[in-house]
Amino acid sequence: VQLQASGGGLVQAGGSLRLSCAASERTLSSYAMGWFRQAPGKEREFVAAITQSGGTAYYAESVKDRFTISRDNTKNMVYLRMNSLKPEDTAVYYCGGPVGSDHGTNGILYWGKGTQVTVSS
Repeated sequence: VQLQASGGGLVQAGGSLRLSCAASERTLSSYAMGWFRQAPGKEREFVAAITQSGGTAYYAESVKDRFTISRDNTKNMVYLRMNSLKPEDTAVYYCGGPVGSDHGTNGILYWGKGTQVTVSS
């Protein structure tokens, strides 16, 4: 199973981006999926997760009310809409799954390659 994240780029503070994560197999439509990010010199951290059905979403406090995770199981896609971006959102963003209830990285079986998001001040 392969995941491919895309949609990153350079944006000014206050701007928006939409990340996409494409899965190579329909299998991932059975899993809760998530987005994580890793800034230079820091550990990979949880950003957002969505249940298999798409009915419930979870967010890190730092992105709540600014980011929105969604999915389209018919297309094997997961998305992350990022609004009101801040310089501290700068990181490589990864999609991954399945996401456990602790939203940690240890249980992730499948990782995308990541996409760079850079927010300038």
